[in-house]
Amino acid sequence: MTIKLTGSILLALAVAGAPQALAKGPASNANEAATARHYAGLIAGEPKTSELTLFFTQMPKGGDLHHHYSGSVYAETYVNFLDKQGLCVDKRTYRIETNKEVVAAERAKPAAERNCLSTAEVYADDYTYRELLQRWSNKDFNNHGAIQPPPDRLFFQTFGFFGPVSNANFREGLQELKNRAILENVSYIETMFKMSPFVVSKDFDTLAWQNANDDKAFDAQMGAWLAVLEQDAAFRKSTEDFVNKIHEAAEGIDDERFTMRYQTYVVRLMNPSQVFSSMVSGFKAAEMSDKIVGVNIVGQESTMVSMRDYSLHMKMFRFLKSRYPDVKVAMHAGELALGDVPPEGLKFHIDQALVIAGANRIGHGIDLAHETNALAIMAKMRKDDIPVEINLTSNAFISGIEGANHPVTLYRKYGVPYVISTDDAGVTRHSLSHEYVQFASRYKPDYAEMKKTSYNSIRYAFLPVAEKQRLTRQLDQRFIEFEAKIAGLAKLQAVAK
Repeated sequence: MTIKLTGSILLALAVAGAPQALAKGPASNANEAATARHYAGLIAGEPKTSELTLFFTQMPKGGDLHHHYSGSVYAETYVNFLDKQGLCVDKRTYRIETNKEVVAAERAKPAAERNCLSTAEVYADDYTYRELLQRWSNKDFNNHGAIQPPPDRLFFQTFGFFGPVSNANFREGLQELKNRAILENVSYIETMFKMSPFVVSKDFDTLAWQNANDDKAFDAQMGAWLAVLEQDAAFRKSTEDFVNKIHEAAEGIDDERFTMRYQTYVVRLMNPSQVFSSMVSGFKAAEMSDKIVGVNIVGQESTMVSMRDYSLHMKMFRFLKSRYPDVKVAMHAGELALGDVPPEGLKFHIDQALVIAGANRIGHGIDLAHETNALAIMAKMRKDDIPVEINLTSNAFISGIEGANHPVTLYRKYGVPYVISTDDAGVTRHSLSHEYVQFASRYKPDYAEMKKTSYNSIRYAFLPVAEKQRLTRQLDQRFIEFEAKIAGLAKLQAVAK
């Protein structure tokens, strides 16, 4: 007699029958082999994406190393924050009104006459709610007929819409991200959390552009202003307050199931004095706090300012890395596609991030094939064990880079280490599990490579050795349990046939 069992019943039975804790040994090796065979069947021929989704949602995924806090919280949560902050959203522009007098005046009007809506009113007005989600994220971008901006513009504009509520309620936002990570078996997130403080100096700006091609003069200029900043009590206090805010937001996030650490970042769209002073406070904050594990640079790489000052920014990182050698740097570099900028603009960004700025990880790196020193870049990353952070959904949506056109094919071919990450899962509305599904279904790596990728996200985390060892041991146990479940599922499937 043939017994017909659905996939969900099979999985439930496998989970129920799986041991909760297994020691490594012959049984776990057999379970690993069974899991590898099961996975191979899912990617053979036309990938079984629904089953892969089930597989990778269950699979332990270690960590998410390229993760922006503000872009990872879903727009629905930001709508919920409106009332909490006493704000409203203008239904004509979908922008948040921050002037409390205007908010009070709107609330005094009869409901039918209000243009600025509370959380409940947004939810009650389905048209406004749907239109809001289309501006605060990429929801419906590919399946509606409205006039839309280009995807890169839509992506980067979202931050201006939800910014007033993303810059508060940090504890609630982090808790939501933690809970979501636990549900999809992610044990560590390293999030780009807040921009470090900055000050403005028009004199520094003028000199920086004058000294752009004179490294000795520019180093002397940075050294002189660093000495001034280090004696500036107000600047020091702003950095200390910044660290304290991160510690306050992080309270209660870490536990035995989950760990989160924080990168500070600078915005490459500002003038040199703002970028440099923000870098200084970021490096100092990372040195002051064991919660802040690195410094990054963010902002659309193809803008005029980003392109004009790119080499200047790399020299700033080089200078500060020499002063703070223990501070780690992850770098958005080469997030450019053909046509974003003139061809010569695609030739040097990853190279300078590695050779000049001394990046410990490369974020995106999608212009690799266009870089003048592409082979040397990959050789250096392989030799120095510098990984690239792969963000498939983000690269496809913002830049149109996907499938065989994505340079992950080159990174893998030439032995460059990589991690799979989400970037801004709230804006592009996906998950880390989805990134694994895309990677597996498009490039068909074997199970050993996918498992190694999960471990890489701990190996390349900006964490002390003891913390990496703890998270690795935790990941070991989670894989033992996962593979026991999948091996049990495979047996039940064999019986059902």
